[in-house]
Parts: sequence; C-alpha cells; structure tokens
Amino acid sequence: MESEKTRLIRLVALCSEYCGAIENAGANELPGLVKELLGYLCRIYHEFLDIEAVEDSSIYEWGMPSESYSSDMDEVQYESARQSLAAIFGQHDTYLETFERDMKYSDTPITATVSENLCDIYQSLYNFVVEVRESEGGNLEEAFRRCKEQFDEYWSQTLCNVMRALNAIRTDAETEN
Repeated sequence: MESEKTRLIRLVALCSEYCGAIENAGANELPGLVKELLGYLCRIYHEFLDIEAVEDSSIYEWGMPSESYSSDMDEVQYESARQSLAAIFGQHDTYLETFERDMKYSDTPITATVSENLCDIYQSLYNFVVEVRESEGGNLEEAFRRCKEQFDEYWSQTLCNVMRALNAIRTDAETEN
C-alpha cells in the first residue's frame, strides 16, 4: 500500500499538471481542453476527498522547519488566466448556478462562469504546489492541510459545479458533430 507521503507527492504532481493545463489553455481547442480539465478535476476531487490531512507531527519528525512561504498567486496572474479561459469558452463561459444557497430566495437566475470557477481552483492549487516546491517538500503536509481546508470549505462545491458545466459543454459539442 502507498504511504501518505507518496500519495501527497503524487497529488502535488497532479495539481501541477492541472495548473499547467490552465496556464497553457490557449494551446488547445475547446473540446480537447474540456476533456482534459474534466479528467484532472475528477481525479483532484477524488484525491482531496480520499486523503486525510495529517496532524502536525510529520514535518517536525523529518527535522524540517515549518516556515511560511510567500506562495500566494497575485491578482494579475489570476485575472490573466481567467480572461484567457473566458475567451476560449466564449458563449459557453456563463452557466446557471443551481446550487447557490440564495437561489431559493431569488426571482432572477444566478449565473457563474466556468473561467472564474476554474481559476478559483487554480489559485488554491497553485498556492499549494508553489509552497511545496519553495519548501523543497518540507511543508508538504502543512500545505496540503491548508489546501484541504479550502477544499472542504469552498472549492469542492465549486469543482463539482464547474464539472457539471464542463460536462454540458462536452455533451453539446458531441451532439453538434
């Protein structure tokens, strides 16, 4: 059986691949990009759901300091990726958000965008990957724990919602052909 550390290292690699896909999205045609993103997102969801955040012990057992790293993505990078994705998705970027908590009180539909949802996930995963890289693996568990908290509190629902929208784009493209 694979150790938790090995699983986390594989998760960092998976998250890095997702970030690369977002950063290089313009090199793909829409159907290929949608298929690629759906593949990454379902695997990322499964791994974050399945791997438990470890307690504080292992970082210190390795003799590595728990330091804070300035790995946060800046707004310019986020906005650049979002605009690039919005241009690629075009008319398919906006979708009805049916899982918004306030939807039941609203007379008007609530919309979301694929590009913003993908970038919200990208930002969290980018920060995770960069922190692990900057710490040369020393903050692996701590970085995962923070990212897992964000997953549980916010972007797991975002991920599910955007997968639903991406799946609709995929099936619409298949019916058009």
